[in-house]
Amino acid sequence: MTTTDTTVPTTAEFVARAAALRPLLCEHAPRIEAERRITDEVIDALTDAGLFKLTVPRRFGGYETDMRTLVDVSAELAEGDGSTSWVVAVVNTCNWLAALFPLQAQEEVFGAGTDARVTGVFGPTATSRRVDGGWRVSGRWYYNSGAWHSTWAVLGLPLTDEDGEVVDQAMALVPRTDVEIQDVWHVAGMRGTGSNCLIAEDVFVPEHRVISVPRAIDGALPTVHGDTGLFRSSLSPLLALGLAGPQIGLGRAALKLVTEKAGTKPISYTYYETQADSVAVQLEVAEAAMKIDTAQLHVRRAAADIDEAAARGGDLDVLIRARVRADSGHAIKNVLEAINTLLNVHGGGSFADANPLQRIWRDASTAGRHAVATPAVGREIYGKLLLGVEERITPFV
Repeated sequence: MTTTDTTVPTTAEFVARAAALRPLLCEHAPRIEAERRITDEVIDALTDAGLFKLTVPRRFGGYETDMRTLVDVSAELAEGDGSTSWVVAVVNTCNWLAALFPLQAQEEVFGAGTDARVTGVFGPTATSRRVDGGWRVSGRWYYNSGAWHSTWAVLGLPLTDEDGEVVDQAMALVPRTDVEIQDVWHVAGMRGTGSNCLIAEDVFVPEHRVISVPRAIDGALPTVHGDTGLFRSSLSPLLALGLAGPQIGLGRAALKLVTEKAGTKPISYTYYETQADSVAVQLEVAEAAMKIDTAQLHVRRAAADIDEAAARGGDLDVLIRARVRADSGHAIKNVLEAINTLLNVHGGGSFADANPLQRIWRDASTAGRHAVATPAVGREIYGKLLLGVEERITPFV
C-alpha cells in the first residue's frame, strides 16, 4: 500500500496559493474560453500548487483538507477565471468520491505516483451486465467537467439482476483510457471546462470499482479512513456545496470590476461626472455587495456544518443536510442577483467582447443552473422537512 507522510498547509496558505495564480488565470481566461479547455500552462500551475490534491487521501500524498478549504480556494480561483475554478472544484469533488471506494481501487487511482484527476457524472445513463469478477458497462454520460485533463472518471450506472431488473444505483470508477470523449460542450458560459460526454462501449469494471450510491449517501462505505476527518463528510451536502465556491468568486470579481470602474466611468445623459457620485449607483453597489456577503455567509455555514460533523465523526441529521443543500442554492441565487445588479450599474458596455464582465455573467449564469444546486429544489427539500412533510423528491439529501 502506498504511504506518504504529507505536511498539510493551512486553509490560508492554500487560498494564498490560489490568489498567486490569479494573474496567470486572468491572462489565460480568453484563451481558455476560445479553446474550450483549460490551458496546459494553467493545469501545470494548479498541479504544482497542489490544488488538485485538496481531497486526496494523505496516504497517497494528498492533503485531505475540508470543505471550507475547497470552497475558499475555488472562490479565489474564480476571481481569475470561472472555468478553471469550476474544474478544480469538480475534480476535487470527484477525487473525494474516488477515495470512498475500496482501498484496491484507491491504489489504482492515486497510487501510480502521478497526480490523479477524476471527473464524473452521477446520472445512471448506462446499462450494466454482471459477469465474473465485475460488470460489463455501456453508456454515455453528459457532462464531465475537466474531461480533457482527467485520468479517471466516476460514472453512474444502474445495477441489474439476472432478469435485467434494476436493483440498485451505483457509481463506477473507470480509467479515462477506457472511455471515449465526445466533444459536445458548446455552450454560452463556462466554455473552458471541457464538460464533454464520455462514452463506454462494453467496458469491464471489476467489482472493487463499483459501489452503491444509496449506501454511500447513508455513509455505508467499503473503505476506512478513520473515525473522523474529510471522508466522514456527508455525500449529498458535499456534492451540492462544492459547486458554490466558484459562484462566490465570480460575484466578487464582478463587484471588484464594477467598483473600480465607477470612479472614472460617467453615467451617460446625466450631470454625474462619475458613477461613484450617484446615490442610485451607491445603493445598487451596496445591495450587490450585501448579496455576495449573504452568499458567502450561507456557504460558510454549510461548510461548517459538514466539517464539524466530519471532525467529530458524527452524522449530519437529515434536516441539516437539507439546509446545506438549501444554503448552496440560496448562495447561488444571491450571487446571480448581485451580478445582474452590477450589470445594470455598469451599463451596456458590460456586454462588449473585450469586457471580462460579460464572461463572468455568462459563466455564473451557466454554472448557476446546475441541477444539484437548483435553488427552488433546495428550498422545497428543506421546506418539506421543516413542515414534517414525509414526501421525498430525491435521494440526494
